[in-house]
Amino acid sequence: MDRTIRTVPAILTDDPIALGKMVLQTESFTDFAQFDIMDGHFVPSTSVTCQQIAALETKLSWEVHLMVMHPENYLEEFKQAGAQKVVFHYEATPSPESIIDRIKKLDMQAGLAVNPETPVSAISPLVKMLDSVLFLSVNPGFYGAKFIPEVLKKIVDFRKAHSAKEVGIDGGIKENNIAEIAATGVNVIYIGSAIYLQPDPAESYRRLTRLAEVYAP
Repeated sequence: MDRTIRTVPAILTDDPIALGKMVLQTESFTDFAQFDIMDGHFVPSTSVTCQQIAALETKLSWEVHLMVMHPENYLEEFKQAGAQKVVFHYEATPSPESIIDRIKKLDMQAGLAVNPETPVSAISPLVKMLDSVLFLSVNPGFYGAKFIPEVLKKIVDFRKAHSAKEVGIDGGIKENNIAEIAATGVNVIYIGSAIYLQPDPAESYRRLTRLAEVYAP
């Protein structure tokens, strides 16, 4: 079965000036991006804020990946800032159902992110409520973290059980593993350092996109 596969730049920084530069770079090679938000509690690192993203005048359409505790406290401000989708972590809340419901009532798409150690069985009851599931293939919170290949089997197992659901992967994607990643049947591959830490981010994005398209089933 042929699947559409997308590569999405994941913008992560704690520097508002760098944020502006990364957004300008991104506008030169795509029309959609993900902003990563970190609170220093759910993950050790921190990032730019919603207010700093909202202050940008960008042509990009975008979603947000919340690596934060109490994600429910962020929903309204990201709706006002222009987010099309909110992806939050299963591990960050005891009541993911209520957060999904609130995201939907705000007329945004709801995505659930899953850390490497969380089994697929834990999130199965929530899948019908979600627009997408995002599998983290690194321990979240650090730029350029080490890829965890065991996550690929989780994606294959999830895809067999939920063939119609959008599945994403985020973390540690490089030229040397993107073929194997694309072959799992993921729909969306989120890429950060393999784009933005390269001499030519636009060319790196295009090259990774071509590789993903070639190896998608």
